Amino acid sequence: MKNLDYFMLITQIRLMKSSSRNLLLLSLTACSLIVAGCSNPADKTESATVSEAVEAVKAVAEAKTYAISADSTIGFVGSKVSGSHDGGFKSFNGTLAVADGKIVAPSAVTIQMDSLWSDSDRLTGHLKNEDFFEVETYPTAMFAITSMNGAEMTGNLTLHGVTKSISFTPEVTVSDSEVTLKAEFDIMRFDWGIVYKGKADNLIRDEVVIKLDVKATAGS
Repeated sequence: MKNLDYFMLITQIRLMKSSSRNLLLLSLTACSLIVAGCSNPADKTESATVSEAVEAVKAVAEAKTYAISADSTIGFVGSKVSGSHDGGFKSFNGTLAVADGKIVAPSAVTIQMDSLWSDSDRLTGHLKNEDFFEVETYPTAMFAITSMNGAEMTGNLTLHGVTKSISFTPEVTVSDSEVTLKAEFDIMRFDWGIVYKGKADNLIRDEVVIKLDVKATAGS
């Protein structure tokens, strides 16, 4: 009888240890998911320097013009406490002007805001309404380059009816036939009057990551 009692005691202890290990693993898994959900994509990108809009600059007379091609992409990542969403714009056009191997004025891109897409149809509709971009009131956005200082690009970004100067550091390559521009940086949406906060228990972050992969080809 004593042997049976001893065996049952040992079995209970083992079961308790196993349950504790399983509970610990579940807790660690839950914590990992929470941390992943709460991570801010903007923590991994350069923050653009934002200031008041600068005056338009004169076009460089002898600049070579390249037309932005259809296989370019303009995207963004927005996030809130519970996770993040990818999005972008399907319709945009513009040109890049190059002189002495640098992008110069009047380089600019115009975005059709109603072409906005996201990874959720419901979110896409919400982003287009008055809480965010108000695309019926502000049908276009524009980025017009004003200067290149070394590797840093500066230009006026007009969005949601507000124009601000932003500076960031893209990767630029220039050849006789093509110009490419790639960049990832973040801006604060409040700077452009987009102030919707979201639900009290799932607040939307101010930072938005901008992703550019622009290709422009020389005219024939």
